[in-house]
Amino acid sequence: MQNIGGFLSDIMTDVATFFSPDFYKRLLIALGAFVFVILIFGIIQVIVARVTKKYLAEQQHFLLKKIVRYTGYVIAFMTLFKSLGIDLSALLGAAGIAGIAIGFAAQTSVSNVISGLFLISEKPFQLGDVIQVGDVSGTVYSIDFLSVKIQTFDNRFVRIPNETLIKTNVVNITRFPIRRLDVWVSVAYTSDLERVRSLLLDVAAKNIYVLDNPEPLIVFEKFEASGITILVGLWFEKSNYLALKNSIMKDIHTRFREEGIEIPYPKMDVFLKTSV
Repeated sequence: MQNIGGFLSDIMTDVATFFSPDFYKRLLIALGAFVFVILIFGIIQVIVARVTKKYLAEQQHFLLKKIVRYTGYVIAFMTLFKSLGIDLSALLGAAGIAGIAIGFAAQTSVSNVISGLFLISEKPFQLGDVIQVGDVSGTVYSIDFLSVKIQTFDNRFVRIPNETLIKTNVVNITRFPIRRLDVWVSVAYTSDLERVRSLLLDVAAKNIYVLDNPEPLIVFEKFEASGITILVGLWFEKSNYLALKNSIMKDIHTRFREEGIEIPYPKMDVFLKTSV
């Protein structure tokens, strides 16, 4: 019983010493130093961002700001621990042992980080670009060490690991200032193809979203079961995609109806055989 009582007494003494007025004084100093370091690195981040904005691509500029911010956090926490008298060498030793164990379990994360460095150096897309990865399309709004975040057109959040982007085809829809919209039109076999071609060129010329240079492309694609398929390629500024797609479909349909050009649809003739 005396041993137990002495043990509990020692614990209470240690607790009282730990939470002494001197501890609270050191705690206030440590918190003040922590906040000061965070503020200093916040200022450094703003300065670095302004200085490098003209010389770096947007995703590199974005990544550099994150590096400065996280460096500030690490130094701030180290300052906090040191001010409280916590032995950092013991923590670093424990972190090293834990790091070896975590390293084996984090091979995918390491691969994503390396892939992210390749993406940053290659620059296949930037913040604000519209990309397509597999069946996912959307606007890039974050490029991080492990993944790229995309906002889809129906406002969904999609996270794509960097390793996936390295291993698959990535389509940058808005990389170039102009694009081509391909519209397939089908006409009946009885149609005058040269007249149809002239009508399609006239429709394209009257659409305000279609560029004159490069010129529209008209290709008689192939013979289908119900008619002849024609490819109409129209060049436009990338910001006018939806406006052109909606207007050109309407213009072609209206013009064909006015000119008597038939847009065929699949038909089937059924013959009934009656017994005599």
